[in-house]
Amino acid sequence: MKSKELFPAMFSRNAAAYQRRLDGIMARKEARGRQRVIELLDLRPGMRVLDLACGPGTLSKPIAALVAPDGELVGVDLAEGMIQLARAVGIPNASFQVMDIEQLAFPDAWFDAAACGHGLQFVPDLARALGEAHRVLRPGARFAASVPLSNDNQRPWMVIDEVVDRWLPPAPAATDQQSTRSMVADPDAFRALALSAGFAVAHVEVIEEKVRWESAEQLVGLCMSWWDLAARVERLAPDRRQAFMDDAIASLRRDHPGSIETIGRNHVLFATV
Repeated sequence: MKSKELFPAMFSRNAAAYQRRLDGIMARKEARGRQRVIELLDLRPGMRVLDLACGPGTLSKPIAALVAPDGELVGVDLAEGMIQLARAVGIPNASFQVMDIEQLAFPDAWFDAAACGHGLQFVPDLARALGEAHRVLRPGARFAASVPLSNDNQRPWMVIDEVVDRWLPPAPAATDQQSTRSMVADPDAFRALALSAGFAVAHVEVIEEKVRWESAEQLVGLCMSWWDLAARVERLAPDRRQAFMDDAIASLRRDHPGSIETIGRNHVLFATV
């Protein structure tokens, strides 16, 4: 299955759960990778900003506030369910459209800045997506994007993986993802691709973020919205889905009877036109 056949529909089905999880970590200032994207853009009132793969408006709301009252935020995403939620937030100076970030329907040099929070890793043609971001930015404009790195070697995720292997079918695989995943995981390759897309300057930094989960129940409940887990859980009958969650919670409690802390790492690309 191709990326654009798999991810938009899956994210649309799980948009509400995704929004609840992201709203929580943003409110607690734990989403350091995404927050770093906003910091790097140096936003000011009156700017026109593009939010690529905007999801339910996770970055859109704080960005729109920074460019208000005369500035404008435009968010785009291929998942219609995400766009519906973003529109429902009711941001006065923002608009949202279903759109492919590899084929943006905007004129050249239209935006003063562009952001992308945890979306580039899903595009099959990363070079094309970066080229489109560069095309729609005016000279001197800033672009920043955060992508998550693997954290599978932490004990809480290892415990969940063991339960997943007992209960769930394999995750559906996107057959056109390997090149992009390899590229964003390699800071030198990621930077080089941005430069080849036309950006004058580019660098990649590693941002670490700590997330605190109040309990095993909270962690399991919220991580069900992550794309790879959601795509597997939704294929279970309701009774088996609940049994899986019960097993995951009990297994985590044995190691972590109280709150749980996990550490995530992100590559944050910053580039200028």
